[in-house]
Amino acid sequence: MVTALMVMISLYFIVKLYISVMQVGFINRAKRMAPVMMGSADYLKAGNYAVAKEKLQMTGMLIEYILFLVWLDGGIRWLESVTGGIDEPMKSISMVLAFLLINTLVELPLSLYEKFVLDAKFGFNRTSVGLYIKDTLITMTLVALLGGAVIWGVTAIIASAALWWFWTFLFLFAVVVALNMLFPTLRALFFDKLTPLEDATLAGEIDTLMQKTGFVSSGVFVSDASKRDTRLNAYFGGLGKSKRVVLYDTLLEKLEDRELLAVLGHELGHFAHGDLYKNIGIVGGVLFFMLALFGNLPESLFMHLGVGNTPAVTVILFLLFMPLVSFFIMPLMGLISRHNEYEADRSGGELVGKLYLANALRKLVTENRSFPLSHPLYIFFYYTHPPVIERLRALGFEERGSGKGAMRSECDADSVERELDDEGVRS
Repeated sequence: MVTALMVMISLYFIVKLYISVMQVGFINRAKRMAPVMMGSADYLKAGNYAVAKEKLQMTGMLIEYILFLVWLDGGIRWLESVTGGIDEPMKSISMVLAFLLINTLVELPLSLYEKFVLDAKFGFNRTSVGLYIKDTLITMTLVALLGGAVIWGVTAIIASAALWWFWTFLFLFAVVVALNMLFPTLRALFFDKLTPLEDATLAGEIDTLMQKTGFVSSGVFVSDASKRDTRLNAYFGGLGKSKRVVLYDTLLEKLEDRELLAVLGHELGHFAHGDLYKNIGIVGGVLFFMLALFGNLPESLFMHLGVGNTPAVTVILFLLFMPLVSFFIMPLMGLISRHNEYEADRSGGELVGKLYLANALRKLVTENRSFPLSHPLYIFFYYTHPPVIERLRALGFEERGSGKGAMRSECDADSVERELDDEGVRS
């Protein structure tokens, strides 16, 4: 049985590496062609960044593969032995947290390289070493405290309930919902400094936009995200009365007001279509499937691994195999997510204007150094958003520029002028 597991795991990593190799080859060819959506220098830089990052991911895959084999070939057994003198439930909590800590420490050099070498080289990183250490320590502390509490709950359920996987599903699903509600508060408390949006005119326009879709927010805030990197982003966080609008300060710097409103219109489109609740439901479905699977592992598996069928070992096996199972579910999730993105784009275009949303998407691609082209297989497995060129096409725009970032509508110039006039009336 262990041999069969090793073969299955090996095939999983071979498939992932193959997809990455195809992506690297595709981008290396594409970046030598006529640039689209950005200037020649930015296009080449984005392509080089995408290739460098994918190669780093491939290195990470090899490390993950070796670590995977080590855990199965005696690693879990070693964890059991070094925590042997601890009474339950502390033994379970210690085993699982030690498993997570070791994985984090092994992957830390790659994380440091990505942040302070790769991202710095391409002009993204603004994080100081001190801030990085602070963020890492806070994250590890939160994992130890919140993760320890969740692990205690899960292992207690496993030890006491016959149909433990079902009750564990209900418990973890409640945790997922709670984290979605608490995310804005936790992020503001420990990582980002949030301040109310000072631009009263823009705040009023955002409020008007939210009223059109019935979105009730506890406020519009600006995050000091520029202290970490230069990427542009915005998000609606929380559920119920805890919902808030958060704009990265980098987004305010780079987008014009109407473009920013179009981006928020896209996000409000997600709200209007109930996408957040749909996503939580999908996560719940995947969680249910995985727990049902791991709740019925054969006793022979534990015997072949040389470990006891204990709550801690069950949780570790779940964490170990979760990426493998989810990898083959991702295409279905990606298909649903990409459909939702098209619908949100349509809503954003209707609320503010398609031309403004198209311009905002182009700026997001340029500023975030997002290479606009990808291999179809890579899109199939990994993309939660449609390629930007496809999103522009769905909005009625086609990129025909020779690398200067110029977008031309599929309609004629008179149609574009009429659209701008209409948007002026709406605004």
